[in-house]
Amino acid sequence: MNPRKASNGRARPPGAPRLPKRKKLPHLPMIWAHPENEIFFITICCQPRRQNQLCRHFVADEIFASVKFRNENKIWFAYFVALMPDHVHALISFPFERPMTQVIPDWKRFLATKLKIKWQRDFFDHRLRRHESYGEKEDYIRANPVRAGLIRAKENWPYFWQPESQT
Repeated sequence: MNPRKASNGRARPPGAPRLPKRKKLPHLPMIWAHPENEIFFITICCQPRRQNQLCRHFVADEIFASVKFRNENKIWFAYFVALMPDHVHALISFPFERPMTQVIPDWKRFLATKLKIKWQRDFFDHRLRRHESYGEKEDYIRANPVRAGLIRAKENWPYFWQPESQT
């Protein structure tokens, strides 16, 4: 960059101090963090929206079997998974060796191939902070089918999954 030109293209007076360069902030967990203890609230949406691709018993059984397989093989640890007709909510931890940005797309590709699910590109993730309660997030997810008008009581929704040790 020309020292006499600012980043916005305007000329700077001679002898003016250089503008500081912006640092890119990493979106990876800090090395001192314990990734196995970090829980992410994940949302993965289907394409098109408002079309039931997931809430069919055969499809749900296959999705939940794949979640259990990934838990058993330490690809991730899913604490809770909820299927809605056109999206998935999950509370998941990821090992440091396998970043979420690799694990989730691999899972989506597997399900798309096996079950012909059409996913939207990418996914949404939110790392739970210390002040956020896991229980509050799980309750929020459990209430999703009620808020959507699919059932009257969250206990009646058949498309929730959690490890057997938690049920």
